[in-house]
Amino acid sequence: MMRVCAISAVTFFIGNMERSCSFYSRIPGFKLVYGGSATGSFTTYEVGIGQSKNNPKTFLNLELASPIGSDSNIDDRRKHFGRIIFQTEDVDKLYFYLKKNQDLSTAILIEDEPRDAPWGERYFHIREPDGYQLSFAEPSKKRKTGLKKTATHLTK
Repeated sequence: MMRVCAISAVTFFIGNMERSCSFYSRIPGFKLVYGGSATGSFTTYEVGIGQSKNNPKTFLNLELASPIGSDSNIDDRRKHFGRIIFQTEDVDKLYFYLKKNQDLSTAILIEDEPRDAPWGERYFHIREPDGYQLSFAEPSKKRKTGLKKTATHLTK
């Protein structure tokens, strides 16, 4: 049987390669693997801790957008794009890192503080320098505890 297992890569069309690379290069866990030049048109970051059977490699691509004609609006495209959700080891630490880092906090819009969701994640949202919404999430403490209880119950 063939199935889709994970997000391999996401590509954002961006307006300023230098600004975007400066932003993504400062996020813990983002590793530049291709491009990165201020004058380049394409850059790739590996996101996370690397590849294993249960943790495939994931990439973020930045592609310099063509100049936008007067009949299209990039803000409309971003608004209808959706969001990208990145798993993190500690949502609260990442939130405070982004908030307290002067360079990063002035380049982004932090939309909310970390909170627990009813579907079992703790998360927060930001808008990156080109206006795309990013979400950073981890399983909530309640979910982790519930999973441990379930596993214990199943082994008895």
